[in-house]
Amino acid sequence: MTLIKAAVCHAFGEPLTIEDVALRAPEMGEVEVTLAACAICHSDITYADGGWGGSLPAVYGHEAAGHVSGVGLGVRGLKVGDPVVVTLIRACGTCAHCAAGKPYMCDTPYDGDNGPLSMPDGGKLHQAMACGAFAEKVVVDQSQIVVLPEGVSMEAASLLACGVITGIGAVVNAAGLRAGQDCVVIGAGGVGLNAIQGARIAGARRIVAVDMSEAKLAIAKEFGATDGVLASADAPWKEAKALLGRGADAVFVTVGSARAYDQAINYIGKGGNIVLVGMPHSGQASSYELGNLAAWSQGMVGSKMGNTVIKRDIPWMVDLYGQGRLKLDELISGRWTLEQVNEAIADTRSGSAKRNVIVFG
Repeated sequence: MTLIKAAVCHAFGEPLTIEDVALRAPEMGEVEVTLAACAICHSDITYADGGWGGSLPAVYGHEAAGHVSGVGLGVRGLKVGDPVVVTLIRACGTCAHCAAGKPYMCDTPYDGDNGPLSMPDGGKLHQAMACGAFAEKVVVDQSQIVVLPEGVSMEAASLLACGVITGIGAVVNAAGLRAGQDCVVIGAGGVGLNAIQGARIAGARRIVAVDMSEAKLAIAKEFGATDGVLASADAPWKEAKALLGRGADAVFVTVGSARAYDQAINYIGKGGNIVLVGMPHSGQASSYELGNLAAWSQGMVGSKMGNTVIKRDIPWMVDLYGQGRLKLDELISGRWTLEQVNEAIADTRSGSAKRNVIVFG
């Protein structure tokens, strides 16, 4: 066992505490990564708030990048020193969904209570989302890792682990948006900005961003939105439809708000789809008039982590970044140390940040 520093959640809704925890060596098929950066996702905050339940004490964090510092038996294609992205998409490779090319839907459960993390006295410490990356090091399954080219910024690369693939993947994988189609993106936060980038890359005709903040709408245009609409208007969908000249082909709800889902139906046109990206707290629900959905051939499409196949999708996103066609550095709002994690979470919670990143070392 190795002692490392980690941010531990002992009680939902309470500040995380920085303390020494134990990390075991990688076992069969596992890889140890010494982290250089870990971004803060709203999913981490929702878990830490108790919005989805979960086991405690726990270490959250799942958008990470660093260098391989150890490999277990049976690991292929990875060696000590490799720069890598660490994701939460853990795939067994043999279940029905993995065999069908959908590793993001892997059926094999993961027991985070009995993972590589423990308290120094041997007590339980839950490795949240199979990552536990608010820590100096992680041990994860090799399926969760993608090797990066040398020289890629670790801070930028960490964003690829969740926010970027979730937003872009929702557009290109889940919705299959085609060149010339129109879309609306509800929420111009970290995931929303990447959905906007995905729509731009896919060749959308018009991309309408909807948000409560004028400042965030201005940022959305920097990332590719053609238009912005304030969500605080009485009927923002009317303005959006006027800008498009019709209803949208796809509406991406990137915020975890039931109210946003309630309103999403108003933006889509005939044959259009609502793409479910943001995740409200457990128990929240929305309702729709089913007859209209059927009559107008409208639908709802779920998007799990952008339906991303990480070893296929992350490399081409890295290539786009290298070409200057994908903005990553511009997504970073602030850089924080692990000891500042609670301040970084508070800043993220405020809604003003695109992505805050914890930097190690």
